[in-house]
Amino acid sequence: MRHPWAWCRVRWGKPLAYVPILKGKAGEFSALGHVTPAVRSCIRPVMELVPDPDVRDVLETFCDRAMDAVPQGTVLTVDSGALPTTRVLKGDAGGPMARLSESLGLRGVAMCPVVRHTDEGDVLVEAARAAAEHQRGACLRVSVALDSPQRLPDRAEIRGLFKALRLEPEEVDLLIDAGPVDSEIERDRLADRAVFALEALTSWDWRHECVAAGAFPVNLTGFPRGRATPVARRDAQLWRRVLNGHRGKSPDFGDFGVTHPRMPVKSRGTPDPNMRYTTADAWQVFVYPRVRSGNDDFFVLSADLVDSPHWPTTGARTSWGDARLKECANRQRPKAGGGTQWRAWATSHHLAVVSANLATFGHP
Repeated sequence: MRHPWAWCRVRWGKPLAYVPILKGKAGEFSALGHVTPAVRSCIRPVMELVPDPDVRDVLETFCDRAMDAVPQGTVLTVDSGALPTTRVLKGDAGGPMARLSESLGLRGVAMCPVVRHTDEGDVLVEAARAAAEHQRGACLRVSVALDSPQRLPDRAEIRGLFKALRLEPEEVDLLIDAGPVDSEIERDRLADRAVFALEALTSWDWRHECVAAGAFPVNLTGFPRGRATPVARRDAQLWRRVLNGHRGKSPDFGDFGVTHPRMPVKSRGTPDPNMRYTTADAWQVFVYPRVRSGNDDFFVLSADLVDSPHWPTTGARTSWGDARLKECANRQRPKAGGGTQWRAWATSHHLAVVSANLATFGHP
């Protein structure tokens, strides 16, 4: 039941993987659908379903996007924890997890369900069925975020979870979620909490272990217009501190791509042209004012990005998203795209950069 991913760079005898936790929206799925084989071999993607009043539509749209975008052979770890656990349709026996398992199976997408030790019994029953149907195990997500009311599960709860899922520890991934990292002080506190959780929980022989956090701001409000503004990648800093503080084997690296960890608030209006561009130690956030008609200011933004020191030496070859940015910079596209495309291109670049850094240097 192991995931079919190739090994990236090895640190202390353990192969490192990248676990991007992405919102299950069109832009993120588009980026996932365009990863190179090299990136695909290093990632273990987690997709979160974003709540909406029409739960049935959310589920079907998610599954359709997964069918179109998930590379063949990739196991999609699916987190439906933000959705209500009630029945999806009147008269249907089963909540979101059951519907996802069935729909993704019919579409040929292999699913690994995400569970929490606080989940109700009926959710765990559905997760167990999904694990049995897809034969890809499960993922236990444990929050150590500063605003989380959760406590760490004790040994009895872990044993009960394995029993409910009908899985052995080596068939379950451990995902320690540190949540938002908004300052250096929070980074250090969260790193300590993540190390404590690792040492409390890694006596079990998990299939994989990962520490994830997210440092991108909630939104782009307040960012200066017309230039790049750096935002420190404190989630990557946190992970390095965990490695230095943890006495056991190194966990995989996880983050939330180019978004804030919490579920987004439904946006109103059209966003200003923007690009969240990942570099070695920061995101360079470009936000440009609307001067020209449509989104044509994004052409200017792209040209400035390509001419900046932040543009990589590999240029348009870096990722599918970078190739699109280069086309915009050269005015080779009839339209400059919109919010969904910009998020897809930014995510594509981010996945490529983090995967390459892990494979080459052993850090994100």
